[in-house]
Amino acid sequence: MAESLLIDSTLSKEEKYQALLPQIKALTTGEPDLIANLANITSALKYGMNFFWIGFYIVKDNQLVLSTFQGTIACARIDFDKGVCGACYRSQKTLIVPDVEAFEGHIACSSLSRSEIVVPILKDGKVVMVLDVDSTELNDYDEVDKKYLEEVADWISSKLL
Repeated sequence: MAESLLIDSTLSKEEKYQALLPQIKALTTGEPDLIANLANITSALKYGMNFFWIGFYIVKDNQLVLSTFQGTIACARIDFDKGVCGACYRSQKTLIVPDVEAFEGHIACSSLSRSEIVVPILKDGKVVMVLDVDSTELNDYDEVDKKYLEEVADWISSKLL
């Protein structure tokens, strides 16, 4: 198992993802514990991509319940009809929010969060968790983030669940 990530800080965003994803796959291959894998994935993405906040919310007790994360303290539970995470759960689609203040129903778990991307993780056609990433900058996420974070979600769904 690797003890550190190898990500060149001078790379473009896409190149960083391309370098990081094989390392995430190698890091989680052979480890049967979901929480251990999610913890390492959040750490790898936080430090590899320099995210402000990243974490998983797992579907449990008819809500999205906070699981592993890296960053500031977060909302422990989110109803399916609340916030960006709830909207992602309902739509079963990745949501990119350039300005969280402009998103109706946004939940301010951190007042520092300015933009967000939330990716659903599906198993057997149902959302079982969401991957939530927040930034302190407006309009920080784009189609590059969507593409590679969806690849992480697909890896989790097909290999770790």
